[in-house]
Amino acid sequence: MGLLDIKDVTHWSIAVNNLEESEEFYGEFLGLEHMGRLGNSRMTCYKVAGHRILLAERTNPQDVAAQSEEVVHHSFTVSPETLVKACKLFLEHKVPIDGLVHRKQGFFTGRELYFFDPSGNKLELRDPTWSDGMPEPTVEELAKQA
Repeated sequence: MGLLDIKDVTHWSIAVNNLEESEEFYGEFLGLEHMGRLGNSRMTCYKVAGHRILLAERTNPQDVAAQSEEVVHHSFTVSPETLVKACKLFLEHKVPIDGLVHRKQGFFTGRELYFFDPSGNKLELRDPTWSDGMPEPTVEELAKQA
């Protein structure tokens, strides 16, 4: 145990360039539950499982291309069916995809689909049911299964 006794996570924040565009992406496209705006601020709250995620609009928007080099990302656990559906939707809606990884070893094994939100934040959809020895289709091959 550390010096402090942290009980839980209240929320995580993701900096975005445009709040309305990001609300559409996280709420309507990804399907996170919208909890509401935080007063008159340029922040909005979403819920997924037991987690709260704040989208906080940047005062100075960042270049989307510059963000894509960051290794920092936020990961969401999904079913195999949702990952397949995401491959199809991302290609159809031109959501930038960074890659599909079939992780055989490590702390988080499974299939990991990396992509970018409209502000250039790297996100991940992780299917933990995939394991070593299972087929390793490409994003395009998975999209055809949807």
